[in-house]
Amino acid sequence: MRSVLTTTFAALIVGVGSLASAGDIPSHPSELSFDELVFTPPLASEFRHELSSGVPVFMASSDEFPLVTITLSFKGGEYMEPEGKAGLAAMTGAMIRTGGSATMSPSDLDEEFDFMAANVSVSVGDRTASASINALTSNLDDAFGLFMDMVRNPRFDSERLEVLRGQQLEAIKTRDDDGLGIAIREMGFLMWGEDFFEARQPTKASLEGITVEDMKALHARIFNPSNLMVSVTGDFEESEMLAFLEDAFDDWTPGEASPDVPVPTHTFEPGVYYYEKDQPQTQVLIGHRSFERDDPNAIAIMVMNDILGGSGFTSRITNSVRTREGLAYTAGSVMRPRVEYPGVFMAYFFTKVPTTALATRLVFDEFKTIETELATPDEVETIANNIIETFPRRFESKAAMMGLFISDERTGRAPDYWQTYRDRVRSVTPEDVQRVAKAYLHPDEAVILVVGPWEQVKKGNAESEADASRVATMDEFFGGKATEIPQRDPETLEPKSED
Repeated sequence: MRSVLTTTFAALIVGVGSLASAGDIPSHPSELSFDELVFTPPLASEFRHELSSGVPVFMASSDEFPLVTITLSFKGGEYMEPEGKAGLAAMTGAMIRTGGSATMSPSDLDEEFDFMAANVSVSVGDRTASASINALTSNLDDAFGLFMDMVRNPRFDSERLEVLRGQQLEAIKTRDDDGLGIAIREMGFLMWGEDFFEARQPTKASLEGITVEDMKALHARIFNPSNLMVSVTGDFEESEMLAFLEDAFDDWTPGEASPDVPVPTHTFEPGVYYYEKDQPQTQVLIGHRSFERDDPNAIAIMVMNDILGGSGFTSRITNSVRTREGLAYTAGSVMRPRVEYPGVFMAYFFTKVPTTALATRLVFDEFKTIETELATPDEVETIANNIIETFPRRFESKAAMMGLFISDERTGRAPDYWQTYRDRVRSVTPEDVQRVAKAYLHPDEAVILVVGPWEQVKKGNAESEADASRVATMDEFFGGKATEIPQRDPETLEPKSED
């Protein structure tokens, strides 16, 4: 054993020496040079097929493993929940998977999938739903037959439903234990209104009121061919797979197509809001409505936000609040556009109670700076290079790529969007960054939401800060006016009675 190790080590030394002598080694990493990354994004049309029924199918084959993944994607989701049924969509997705099928009990179906080594999942999100199976090529016929029976004819087993309901009821009892969870919930209410699907939360009453009939009705509305798009990746021949899907969907009757996503009507009121919680650290969100995904300035806005707070350690908010001042471990900003209507801009940080006001001031200082001063060419170049160099990751797996193409077609994205994407990123200038900052950042019209012990937060850091220039209080914002959000019962989300 000793001689083997010695020989191996010697071989490594010789190899390293050979590499060192083979060429010049730079004296510093900055002197390293690399070949230009050449990557041409694929066109969705190269992978798109269509069944005789009109259902789009995106396929990318590979013989690397003897596996096939088929994902059924449907238009429809939480926005279709009836009034008073918050939580129905997520529970319906879970029960389609765990509640058995028309021909098999839940436990028997689970055992069959396990026996076939088939991984199966179903989910219903806010706008779309999906059902996916990953199975061996050798038993795809049998596994997919069980899968389609489950998707088309779910049993919604009553015993499994009560177990799931109990789990959900227990989970909502503790949702006020987490300060960040409170902040996200309350910001959603402020931005969208409590009844809009983006902010709506399940309650004890809504969960207890969900019935098997409710699930069947929502299932029928979403899980039908009128809402369907399919992706297939793995070990298959395209012509054979198309024939396979034609046969599998042949007797699946189309239903009514899901409605379009509704547009919010709620108008939020700017200002400082706080949710009282006795804790040593505050969670602070600063937000307002932003822009639509297909806004012509979307890429410039993305670059601006990455400079401001969206790019981690290279961003200004992170450098100011975390690196220079050491006030928070987590600080930054996000821009989340929506396809159908303007989305949300959000800056965030979590800090000690006494430094909440100072950290808020620092974030607002960065808002002002990016609006009034040009970003440096180096800043813009760094962000643009990062976006461009990480761009191929969007296509690094065939499953992710097919999912991207389905999303693009479903939401009407321009067919050449990804082909021109990097050129549009490269074209962003410091002047563009300043222009979109002025147009799309509205700190004077934002909501500042603080979760923490308000009286301590409000007075700031005067008692612990010797440098007067660094003393800050929450009176600096919106004229010192702050609105308390009532404490909520975690199960009902209704304001708690003061007695």
